[in-house]
Amino acid sequence: MPPISPDPVPLLARLIGIDSVNPDLVPGGAGEGRIADFCAGWLAPRGFEVHRLERRPGRPSLVAVARGTGGGRSLMLNGHLDTVGLGGYDGDPLEPETRDGGMFGRGAFDMKGGIAAMMTAAARAVERGPLRGDVILACVADEEHGSSGTEEVLEAFTADAAVVTEPSHLEVTLAHKGFAWFEVEIQGRAAHGSRPDLGVDAIAKAGHFLIALEEWGRLLERAPHPRLGPGTVHASLIRGGEEASTYPASCRITVERRTLPGESADSVHAELTAILDGLASGVPDFRYRLHRDLHREPFEADPEATIVRTLTRHAEAVLGRPPVIRAEPFWTDCALLDRAGIPCLLFGVDGGGAHSATEWVDVVSLHQVTDVLTRTVSDFCS
Repeated sequence: MPPISPDPVPLLARLIGIDSVNPDLVPGGAGEGRIADFCAGWLAPRGFEVHRLERRPGRPSLVAVARGTGGGRSLMLNGHLDTVGLGGYDGDPLEPETRDGGMFGRGAFDMKGGIAAMMTAAARAVERGPLRGDVILACVADEEHGSSGTEEVLEAFTADAAVVTEPSHLEVTLAHKGFAWFEVEIQGRAAHGSRPDLGVDAIAKAGHFLIALEEWGRLLERAPHPRLGPGTVHASLIRGGEEASTYPASCRITVERRTLPGESADSVHAELTAILDGLASGVPDFRYRLHRDLHREPFEADPEATIVRTLTRHAEAVLGRPPVIRAEPFWTDCALLDRAGIPCLLFGVDGGGAHSATEWVDVVSLHQVTDVLTRTVSDFCS
């Protein structure tokens, strides 16, 4: 077995240097094939059995398992291999650069830093063993778009708990919002612009809905979550009309509703339907169609779960202070793990620049996350 490097920094540099742009975001993007191959080659000699899941050709997820001796709890560390695009990056996005205490490059923060930390931590814990429970590394595809990777992994693998190593600025993340997308089509009637007696202006009718949408948002502000704040709603896209001299027959509005724990796509659908039905009964010639699009559940961990208490205790030991407990406004794969019955939380590196022209990870935080994860794996799986 090769020696285990105590330093995740060289591993992160190798990961940054591999193009893994999500092709669902950038047509022609490299995908996860090469980086999955690299991770497999790094993990297999270190005692992990490697499983490659590739329902979508060219979009593999990697699951690496170090079997325990038996009778212990299993722990999954989850992180995504894909990144957003390279275009517009300031400098060479695939050439890692270390300066001012940070390592720079596309994916350094979101989230190859987390991948490097969890791979190094798992390898260290297995080397130091023995562990009674299994250690499972899920290096997944497609988190930046549709999370098909984690969904595929959860069809074949489970664990007693999980840690998602998305960047969290060394703070323990126990909740995040979900989202639900809807398309509302306000229906009018096409006619020549000179014939208001024949036409119904779908865009003008849509104005009534947009005013109601704004009022809905104000109502949501009255019921905030203690960590996440209120749910939100906004109109993100609007399309309508054909030409200047024609009454528009249709106006389509895409609505995004960010949801809190306890809310669902069904409950949002009911709220939205009630608003639209109220307009249909009160506004002359107001007609609509409602289509439900992509939705993802919100997430909230039990703060007394064993994995939460275990990681928080080790984070306090490594950081020298109790870690901040936080929630995120954006969605993560934690919700999929939670839905699959796997208690989980999110904990990762400090840094910044996700999806931006300059991206970096704080190197000290990379070491700290690696140490926290190493201790957590050794404790939880023993």
